[in-house]
Amino acid sequence: MSVLGIDIGVTGGVAVLTDTGKLISVHEMPCLHDGPKKRRTINAPLLASIVYNSHATRAFVELVGPRPNEGVVGAFAFGDSKGCIRGVLAGAAVPVIWIAPPSWKRVIGIAPGKDGAKDAARAKAIARWPDCADLFRHKNDDGLAEAALIGIAGLMTYKDILPMPVTVEVRAGVAELEATLKEREAKH
Repeated sequence: MSVLGIDIGVTGGVAVLTDTGKLISVHEMPCLHDGPKKRRTINAPLLASIVYNSHATRAFVELVGPRPNEGVVGAFAFGDSKGCIRGVLAGAAVPVIWIAPPSWKRVIGIAPGKDGAKDAARAKAIARWPDCADLFRHKNDDGLAEAALIGIAGLMTYKDILPMPVTVEVRAGVAELEATLKEREAKH
């Protein structure tokens, strides 16, 4: 069985891991310059190919939203990326668990804030998978590292592997998810 870790955005990545946390592969987010004014956009068929070939039983995806001081075009493009990923995963019937950046970073042990977070993610990925260190050697490989770490944080949070404790904030998210699922079941 495999799971996906996905760092949303055109500089993000997709990681395929075993359900025990072994890194199978990492992929740059498949993008083409086919958006308005030739901006990069996620290419759904290429992403679908990665998802289908992974045979994933679930995906852990970074929960993102509008960012402070982001322009309208950037916010729309980011939302479009999230929608493309959501649609591809739904089409492939891969259940999604959304994990907020502060939650997955806390589980992994990356300090809050943006200063040094990208390099910290690469360092944590290299430490966790030293035999795959070459995958994270370049500064621009932070999206690959974050995708892999999001997958690990998801596995650790949802009790599939247990090397680090689950935080209260993440547990609250699980409780909310379970309550929402129970509400939906009650309605149907």
